[in-house]
Amino acid sequence: MQKTFKSLLALGLVGLVAACAQPAEEEFVVVEPEPISTEPAPTGKY
Repeated sequence: MQKTFKSLLALGLVGLVAACAQPAEEEFVVVEPEPISTEPAPTGKY
């Protein structure tokens, strides 16, 4: 009986620690879209 009680107590403590642990923070990466086209370079002519 004593061995079963200690096992259940240890399992409960492990569960408590796991439940109270802080979740890992997720990193969000924002990818800027590339421009569809570029403006033509000025040549000096109209």
